Parts: sequence; C-alpha cells; structure tokens
Amino acid sequence: MNIISTDKAEHYIWAEKCDGWHLAKSPNLSVIEEQVPPGGTEVKHYHTKSEQFFYMLSGIAIIEADGQIHELNTNQGLHIPAGIQHQLRNNSDENIRFLVISTPPSHGDRVIVS
Repeated sequence: MNIISTDKAEHYIWAEKCDGWHLAKSPNLSVIEEQVPPGGTEVKHYHTKSEQFFYMLSGIAIIEADGQIHELNTNQGLHIPAGIQHQLRNNSDENIRFLVISTPPSHGDRVIVS
C-alpha cells in the first residue's frame, strides 16, 4: 500500500483536453480524479457491468443520466447504476475537478450511444 496523489498517479488525457489520474486501479475498483476544462464534455454512454459514483471536488458539472439533468456542485455526488446512459459536461467558465469511483472498473466496459 502506498500513499497516492495526482503528482505520482498514472495520468491520461481523454476527449483531447480532459485529464484523468488513476488513484486506485485494481480488478474490482477504480478511483479516478478527473479535470474537465470549460466547454469539455464526454460522449453519451453506459456501462454494462460497472456502476459509478461521481463526486465533485470543485466547480459545477452537468450530468445527464437516464434522461434527467443533474447539476452537481462542489461536495455533491451522484450514483449511476450499470446500464444507465449518462454524459458529463462542463458548461461553466472554470475547470471542474471530480472523482469517478467505479466498481468493477469501467475501462473496457463503455458502450457509446449514438
């Protein structure tokens, strides 16, 4: 067991301008800190096996889940069960930072909705 931070975590870029840091990565659990710049968005998708919990560290995110719009402010979270279509976006003029906790890990379990 090691103490982890974004300084030492595995980093990746998604949607060409969004950042992700793997804080915990095991066969049963994924904890990722992500940063999305103003105007950033992910594609609408769902996971067949993974359930996720989004928790805002700073800023305001818009998450559309199962056709409902949710505005998540700092220190608020939203649970998204497996099979629910969802999409996160940053409509603000500031970066947003949040945690995405997935069990099992969601990488390789994403189905894009067209």
